Amino acid sequence: MLSPIEFYIATRHLRSRNRSRFVSFIALISLVGIALSVAVLIIVLSVMNGFEFEVRQRILSVVSHGSISGLDGRLEDWEVLNEISSSQAGITATAPFVSGQGMLVGSEGVAGIEMRGIDPAAEAQISGVIDLITEGGLDRLESRAYQIVIGQELANRLGVALGEKVVLLTTQGSITPAGLMPRMRRFEVAGIFYAGMYEFDRSLAYVHIDDAARLMRLGDAVTGIAIAVDKPMQARETLRNAARAYGGGVYVTDWTRQHANFFRSIELTKTIIFMILLMVVAVAAFNIVSTLVMVVREKSAEIAILRSMGASSRSILLVFVGQGTLIGLAGTLIGLFCGLIIAFNLGGIVSFIETVFNMRFVAPDIYFISELPSQVRISDVIQICTVAFVLAMLATVYPALRAAATNPAEALRHE
Repeated sequence: MLSPIEFYIATRHLRSRNRSRFVSFIALISLVGIALSVAVLIIVLSVMNGFEFEVRQRILSVVSHGSISGLDGRLEDWEVLNEISSSQAGITATAPFVSGQGMLVGSEGVAGIEMRGIDPAAEAQISGVIDLITEGGLDRLESRAYQIVIGQELANRLGVALGEKVVLLTTQGSITPAGLMPRMRRFEVAGIFYAGMYEFDRSLAYVHIDDAARLMRLGDAVTGIAIAVDKPMQARETLRNAARAYGGGVYVTDWTRQHANFFRSIELTKTIIFMILLMVVAVAAFNIVSTLVMVVREKSAEIAILRSMGASSRSILLVFVGQGTLIGLAGTLIGLFCGLIIAFNLGGIVSFIETVFNMRFVAPDIYFISELPSQVRISDVIQICTVAFVLAMLATVYPALRAAATNPAEALRHE
């Protein structure tokens, strides 16, 4: 701990009174460098955290936590699996589904889609897609009514609106005198949803499970059972327990596995960015070394006088350690304040810049979302501030030892 006199001397050295004030300027540069580094680290990691959280929430609002399906894409005794799964601990809801690939033809375009046949009442229990409907409704999907619910981006691509007709072509073909022809059926657009995630808004289409089964020629079978669990982060183990209870012979997947590469790439990117920006913090912190070395050279006479008046080497050491620590602490606190202010208001700031300069920071067809999210995590903030402050303190060691080793006689010889 610094004594009052040591603290006073440390703060006085930061306010150089010579005509150039060069030392004070260098100290200010060091402080600003640390502040900028800390602020940038907080903002960047908050954006990465927000991006990961937003994508995860939007994925889970459309898809189920996991599914159990037949190995060949066909599950005959799905009622048995449905009953067994419903009785398993941790599973909150189940719903049969039929999935397949197809092409959707509208008045202005053609698009490849993932067709998902659902029971609207059961689907509402395992996903939040019903809350994403902006026009029409999921409850309008009825057996043999041939209604379809599509995403907003897909509707724009096809040039269709609510109540208009589209043609669905499936990969299941029919043998005709002209050769193998794809099965097709005209559907009426019964609803349009907006998930805010381009991958789903652009390529996902819902139809009634009975209509999908007819198109895919599954008869009374389904593709699999979609499952919702009470602990999404433990979905894999919960689904495996249900599959074991059924007897095996099925394919189990969950939301973390379906998007494993995506979330793994986010974690890797966060780690790389943190390490790179940490080097920037280190460079800014070690600017303190040059600042204190210059102070030691400029104040050598004052140090010698203090030593002659009875100041110990420890006191001189603490003066310069305290001086560097004050720079590091001030820079860290300023960076923390600025970083948090920007991180908490990033959405409004980005919207303002996009409006003023007529530009887009986030392209939804590339980044899956249409806005720049931000989520501040206390653990990240503590880690960043701790590392920056520790680096600043380490930067004071060499100059402080050099000042403590000053020989009073040598320093005052030419004074």
